Formats: sequence, structure tokens, C-alpha cells
Amino acid sequence: MALRPFGELESDIMSVVWASEESLSIQRLTDVLNEQRPLAYTTVMTVTERLRAKGWLERTKHGRSYRYSALRSADDYTAELMEQALASSADRANALLHFAGRLDADEAVALRKALDAMPPDSHTADH
Repeated sequence: MALRPFGELESDIMSVVWASEESLSIQRLTDVLNEQRPLAYTTVMTVTERLRAKGWLERTKHGRSYRYSALRSADDYTAELMEQALASSADRANALLHFAGRLDADEAVALRKALDAMPPDSHTADH
């Protein structure tokens, strides 16, 4: 199943969760998000539960409420989106060349280091 990019509020919630060193209650999420724009507690709760159902968040009982933490990293999300974009190309090698050509010098160095650090057998059979 294809990964659907996060909607705006989903993305904002995940950014707050990823930035936190501890699990967060809906109230805490709402408080942080309300620093940017007004959102109802029930709206944040609904979208947070949707993210949990999609497998991005886990919840643990904490007293009479729940706290949420990320099951998957921001890097994992970005990598999946990049893989999906690459998979939509008829010519993956050419798409990769075009992507690499758009990187700034620091990004190109980081990509080169990441590729050099990969074990030779780390590719998957479907590529």
C-alpha cells in the first residue's frame, strides 16, 4: 500500500512528537500546536488517533489519559516518500541522477558518505 503524505495537521502533530524527548498527552500536543494556530482539543485528539491507527504513533496509558510517542522516525517517513517518488519513475537511474544534481554541496557530501557506508548487499530485490 502506498504511503500517503501527511496532511497539514498530521504533519504538525508528528513534528511535535518527533521533537519531544517524552511521550505527550493530547492536552500537551494541543497546547504546543495552539502556539501556532487555534485548534480544538477534539480535533487534535481525532487526528492523533488517526495517526495511531495508521501505525505512526503508539499510545500508552498514563493515569486516566493516554500519552503518544512515535513508532517510526521522521527519517523513515522521508525515506518512504522518496522511495515512492522514485518508484513512480520509468527510469530510476535517471531520476536519481536528476535528484543528485539538485543537491547542494553539503547534501552531496552527505549522500556520498551514506552510500559509501552501505554494505554491498544492502539493496533489495525489487529495485
